[in-house]
Amino acid sequence: MKLSDFVAEFLVQQGIRHVFLISGGAIIHCIDSVAQHPELKYICPQHEQGAGAAADAYSRVSDALGTVMVTSGPGATNLITSVCNAYFDSIPALFISGQVAKFRLRSNERLRQKGFQETDVVSIFKPITNYAVQIKNAEDIKYELTQAFYLAKSGRPGPVLIDIPDDIQRVEIEPNALREFIPPASTVSPQLPSQTLQLFQLIQSAQRPVLIFGAGVRITRQEKEAIALARYFQCPVLLTWGGMDLFPYDDKLNMGGVGVCGPRGGNFAVQNSDLVIAIGTRLSQQITGGKQNLFATKAKKVMVDIDREELGKFSENDLHLDLVIHSDLRDFFKQCHAYYGATPADQFVDWRRQIQAWRRQYPICPAENHQKKENIDVYVFMKELSRAAKEGDIIITDAGGNLSWTMQGFEIKKDQRVFSAWNHSPMGYSLPASIGAALAGQRDIICIIGDGGLMMCLSELATIKRYDLPVKVFVINNHGHGIQKQTLDNWMNSRYVAVDEATGLAFPDFIKAGELFKFTTFYVDSHRDLPGILKTALATRGPVLCNVEIDPNQKILPMLQFGAGLEDLAPALPREEIRQIMEASETSDFKV
Repeated sequence: MKLSDFVAEFLVQQGIRHVFLISGGAIIHCIDSVAQHPELKYICPQHEQGAGAAADAYSRVSDALGTVMVTSGPGATNLITSVCNAYFDSIPALFISGQVAKFRLRSNERLRQKGFQETDVVSIFKPITNYAVQIKNAEDIKYELTQAFYLAKSGRPGPVLIDIPDDIQRVEIEPNALREFIPPASTVSPQLPSQTLQLFQLIQSAQRPVLIFGAGVRITRQEKEAIALARYFQCPVLLTWGGMDLFPYDDKLNMGGVGVCGPRGGNFAVQNSDLVIAIGTRLSQQITGGKQNLFATKAKKVMVDIDREELGKFSENDLHLDLVIHSDLRDFFKQCHAYYGATPADQFVDWRRQIQAWRRQYPICPAENHQKKENIDVYVFMKELSRAAKEGDIIITDAGGNLSWTMQGFEIKKDQRVFSAWNHSPMGYSLPASIGAALAGQRDIICIIGDGGLMMCLSELATIKRYDLPVKVFVINNHGHGIQKQTLDNWMNSRYVAVDEATGLAFPDFIKAGELFKFTTFYVDSHRDLPGILKTALATRGPVLCNVEIDPNQKILPMLQFGAGLEDLAPALPREEIRQIMEASETSDFKV
């Protein structure tokens, strides 16, 4: 069997059905084998970064690894941004790069290059992958593929890269004679029973606890188990952006977001809590604020994470953890289940009512926003879009302002997925990611992207149209890079450079661009027309592009200034003041 044919068959055995690829001389054998395999379909994005984003989203939506094949040199280096996305978000994905033939590889590191388009991709990708290897002997292909898949999915997941020289791709091998990879024993051996008992005791003795669920719950497919823990104690839940779609917006335990761009209700909750339990979140500074010592100052803090480095990263002057649980979430929730007994009394009903009162007092989209006459208030748009979207839709948002506005203002329904490249957060992610999500999920995709982000990946509109994917693209058009303008307002006295058309940027007519790629197009610039256009756009079959004209000066509100502490957004209130507010809220008609 030809080695490249073995690779294709191996992918099929792992449940992979789509491969995102861009052809090139050093990968043609693997590509040909994929094309010839009856159970594989190849997809052709316009750029390697787009292929990587599609594969990343494919993994987020399905149980199969998103897989990419590219050629050597620039084909591989163009993947770097998308590999970073997967690595920092702990998304398993497989990247296969072709390489020049072995005899053309440089003999030492002092020689810059010997073969045409030769690049030492393994050295480049090692810091941003769970595993990166070059196949030096054909007999190692099964061992390395198996090991790569194991390392992509085990422990803290992440991308892996296999670099295969051209001449090795075409070697004839005997599959049954190939050496095997044997997975090692687990390195995570937590003392869960005693730690879980301690956690349960902390919850039972708390008066104002909050659970914070993050992306790790999704990554480990522990959604039901996490929700069961919250419901068992009837504990209010705050959601990081990576965990925002775990609960519908109107669930009585869902208290909304938290963090630097979080709504004030959620931040008031965490700052006035007496117990914070962080599960599947690394408590980054996007959650805690830049001054981490000011995060939840009156609360005991618990963190559950599989990565020991994340648990030990805080210095004495940062956030202090009172209980650290080093565990895979699958093991952790199994242990929690073992401790469930009779359902305890709902002791946090008043605390939940108070948080809900704060949410009503500080809405993301106040009623007066709807009264704007010129252009669209983006928070009104998000509210109307969430009303028009249906259960089960996949919503993918991009970077900067449109990411923050989506996560602040979109009200999630049952079985919807909402995601982005959370931690690396490049402009131009959501459109190519929509390709992978549409193929993996077989569901309608709502792609939210800014005008600046769309310019980074405009060519991928051709890919969406080529495969007639059900992607509805909403361009949040403020004619510039809005989040940068807000940053310059804060730090540079509003001296704008390279942030809009007046200071160096250039944008096309997006309606004409959509028509060029044969999308059905819509244009909306008023609140009056917004509900009807959204309804029609979402009901239209096939690819849709809708240009949404928002106020060019629209700000992200609330938003904590970089480096400040969360205390500045949501100060901890005196106990007596909390009691008075809770008593006043008991007559409220706000439903919980």
